[in-house]
Amino acid sequence: MLIYRGLSRISRISKKTSFGRRWLPSHPLLSGASHSAAAAAADSSVKVLGCREAYSWSLPALHGIRHQIHHQSSSVIELDPFSLVADELSILAKRLRSMVVAEVPKLASAAEYFFKMGVEGKRFRPTVLLLMATALNVRVPEPLHDGVEDALATELRTRQQCIAEITEMIHVASLLHDDVLDDADTRRGIGSLNFVMGNKLAVLAGDFLLSRACVALASLKNTEVVTLLATVVEHLVTGETMQMTTSSDQRCSMDYYMQKTYYKTASLISNSCKAIALLAGQTAEVAILAFDYGKNLGLAYQLIDDVLDFTGTSASLGKGSLSDIRHGIITAPILFAMEEFPQLRTVVEQGFEDSSNVDIALEYLGKSRGIQKTRELAVKHANLAAAAIDSLPENNDEDVTKSRRALLDLTHRVITRNK
Repeated sequence: MLIYRGLSRISRISKKTSFGRRWLPSHPLLSGASHSAAAAAADSSVKVLGCREAYSWSLPALHGIRHQIHHQSSSVIELDPFSLVADELSILAKRLRSMVVAEVPKLASAAEYFFKMGVEGKRFRPTVLLLMATALNVRVPEPLHDGVEDALATELRTRQQCIAEITEMIHVASLLHDDVLDDADTRRGIGSLNFVMGNKLAVLAGDFLLSRACVALASLKNTEVVTLLATVVEHLVTGETMQMTTSSDQRCSMDYYMQKTYYKTASLISNSCKAIALLAGQTAEVAILAFDYGKNLGLAYQLIDDVLDFTGTSASLGKGSLSDIRHGIITAPILFAMEEFPQLRTVVEQGFEDSSNVDIALEYLGKSRGIQKTRELAVKHANLAAAAIDSLPENNDEDVTKSRRALLDLTHRVITRNK
């Protein structure tokens, strides 16, 4: 993956007032320099007990990953990425609840099911997008100073908040549809919508959220951004279809699995990050870096999800553990285990309707390095995501620096999470 380096420092139109420095987004210029980002795998030691693992592992490749950006503060300050955008997340949550109101009470109840207080989830994607907006030189405007710059900055930030809202609606819609296809009964620690209200209403609620997302997207009046997020919806459908209609060879192919994973998980966050950059008027090169960050963060996130499906508990995950393999879905840990034990392919081809085949597969997984290799692949993609942020044009503004460090911190959190 091409990582652009040598980008010149972002120029700023700035002014100082008694209320602080304010500035407009600007267009960085490319220099001729180039740099390749190195990705290292984790140094792990693993003990798997019946596919419930006791982990002792270190990540030298990620040493200081939260503070990789050059020429920034020499003091290491721990940042909570979510707290940096907590106020905006609250605004977004309220706005989302108002956006999913429907005329028909039953549909309204279904549409707002996962937007209610307490079940909004981690709000991971909106957090990434708001941090990306600031990291690309777009600040949260302070409503204390009048002027053209303030009005433009406010309008731009509002449009980027809209991208975060659209992304979250598309994400929740995909969860509602996935739960119907998977016949799931839990989600986010509560009964899934299809389990509580039935499949038909769950499908309609997902469709309704997508329609609301489309209306919000149209309001941005940006053809390139509309195309990006419309492509995301196409990718979600394509990825789900790839999962449902695999041949034997495709089912056992890591390349096929990674392409499907991009479509189902990483496309949304990568294209949304790119949309944030485009709305800010950034260059194509910076937009690609934003895309690369989202893509690799999304892939790392899903790879760890695959690990947790085997090693987590239903209580910690908010959904059933071992759900993928029980539904016949082959993920990275099993694919890696199959490389070590080719005879496992016979079990995979027989399917997992017979629970004894699940037990056999878990036994092979326990003897293999499948869990470890999946974690190492997640670390590789986390490092690529960090490299993309490290390659952004230099900027010494305190808010920009904090947001970039927070984005790096998220790459660490994604691969070390346990739920």
